[in-house]
Amino acid sequence: MTPSLVLQEWLVEGATLTERMEAALEAGFDGLEVRDARPERLPELREALAAGGVIPTSVPATDGFIGDFDPSRRARATQQLRRELEGLAELGGRAVIAPAAWGMWTNRLPPFDPPPRTPEEDRELLVEQVAALGEHARSLGVRLLLEPLNRYEDHMLNTVAAACDVVAAAASDGARVLADTYHMNIEEDDICAALSAGAPWLGGVHLSDSNRYQPGEGHVDFAAVLAKLRETGFEGMLSVECRLRGEARDAIPRCGSFLRTLLAEWI
Repeated sequence: MTPSLVLQEWLVEGATLTERMEAALEAGFDGLEVRDARPERLPELREALAAGGVIPTSVPATDGFIGDFDPSRRARATQQLRRELEGLAELGGRAVIAPAAWGMWTNRLPPFDPPPRTPEEDRELLVEQVAALGEHARSLGVRLLLEPLNRYEDHMLNTVAAACDVVAAAASDGARVLADTYHMNIEEDDICAALSAGAPWLGGVHLSDSNRYQPGEGHVDFAAVLAKLRETGFEGMLSVECRLRGEARDAIPRCGSFLRTLLAEWI
């Protein structure tokens, strides 16, 4: 079965979420990945769903990250993710996406000071966080998707293999990995090999080209990526997360047509 193909809500033009859903459907997508699925937003999300699309995943803007150095910010992020999981479950969605951190620390840019935690302490903390959030997700019938980022954005998790290691150690069926082709283009020796090796833990894929523009505008081989996912029996979500080259009214339909042509081989 062909996986659902969605794109993030802020990429589509429209004064309301319903209008953006309608624009996504018209461009060849199955629905939207939303920024916020907490319970207080459910009326707006349900109204958008009435347009006929799906809202399978969310990428919440949390106050902190699950790998934050600051315990209070880490606690706030964890609580916000719990509420996001609850809202998405009530909506009938499938997964909430979260990185270990973003923009918090990098070992790859000056001043090259050592981080406050060792790599072993980072991993221990993430395993604990993912295990707890994964169990909360499992109890709700949804999943937490842990996303590795490139070395310039996060020092903790940079490869699909590293994220799979944490999820495997967390040992919760409510936790899986989200792979992003933009970050993979920087970090992986072979994108398709990484997807194949990570297949047992893979719950979703963000599609973004090598230059962070929409698929089809760079040099990522999306035909090979989608063929590999099909080969591994991938059943997660495919979501376009990117900047847009060109106006949204032109770029989004072009992207939708490009990906639909490749996905036609899935059937």
